[in-house]
Amino acid sequence: MTERNYYGTGRRKTSTARVFLKRGKGSVVINDRTLEEYFGRETARMIVRQPLDVTELQGRFDVLVTVDGGGMNGQAGAIRHGIARALVKYEEDESGTSDSTSGGGPIKKALRKAGYMTRDAREVERKKVGKHKARKGTQYSKR
Repeated sequence: MTERNYYGTGRRKTSTARVFLKRGKGSVVINDRTLEEYFGRETARMIVRQPLDVTELQGRFDVLVTVDGGGMNGQAGAIRHGIARALVKYEEDESGTSDSTSGGGPIKKALRKAGYMTRDAREVERKKVGKHKARKGTQYSKR
């Protein structure tokens, strides 16, 4: 039997992550570096692991990620989104159907309930002309 890869694209702020899941021992490689090397903060590492923890599949998949754009928090959120989508692809492949009418299997339901399937659409608002920032106006001067 051929080894299957499960793919998911994740996005957050201006970051985009391409995530490949492969059956393995649970290693996470991001841009050719380990999870610990890539993310110095424990919170970012925790965010990346969340979909696997919720579905109790940690240690069953090797995760290979290519991520670019944005900062550390945006990239961690994009990777989380990508892993969640790849896990849903794995579930659909295992069950043999892409039955969208039933709402998905237990993995998809758990990920949706935890909020990992929804792309966080919040983006940085652009700076406007005549303002200091997006909405901050000039300081009021009485005289």
